[in-house]
Amino acid sequence: MAANNAVPSAFEREQIIGMMEKEMEYRVDMFNKLTHTCFSKCVEHKYKESELNMGENSCIDRCVSKYWQVTNLVGQLLGNNRPPM
Repeated sequence: MAANNAVPSAFEREQIIGMMEKEMEYRVDMFNKLTHTCFSKCVEHKYKESELNMGENSCIDRCVSKYWQVTNLVGQLLGNNRPPM
């Protein structure tokens, strides 16, 4: 952005919108991977009930929690931050 002007130029707006679109694509992709991974791991392939049972619910909770922990850890490592010990 120009130092004296608070309004971004057309080029800067395009860059910002492009970054926002990439971020949205990344988040949708991550959500889809998380959903596929945890569903495949935790839900039986033969559907016996219309809702998740307690074991499946617990498994999904743990799976999602671990997925986010690993995602955050990888993000810290890639960002050259030291992971929490």
